[in-house]
Amino acid sequence: MEENIVLCAANSYEKKYYLNPEFGLLPEAVKDELQAMCVLFTEEAGGIFEMLFDMDGELLLRTEADEMDASYDEIGAGLLVKRLRSDKKELFEQLTLFFKAVFLGETFE
Repeated sequence: MEENIVLCAANSYEKKYYLNPEFGLLPEAVKDELQAMCVLFTEEAGGIFEMLFDMDGELLLRTEADEMDASYDEIGAGLLVKRLRSDKKELFEQLTLFFKAVFLGETFE
């Protein structure tokens, strides 16, 4: 089974943010934007938010919560994901190109 590669994640339970060190070549401004996006997501919806790439280079936005978390807003989280996909479309396209070039070795002309 192929695994996804985590780009970054935020956890509202542990109040932690993670950026995969394999993405260290990203510009600092992009890293800062990813951190702000992830942390704000978990502050608004709760739970855990992850940005991952599948082995085809597709950027996945995944959110989940502990079973006993009554404060997690599943509907709100889904709407936030939808809004992020729209508002950050250009950034996500650039991240996808970066992933495909660096991790999958694709070339673009």
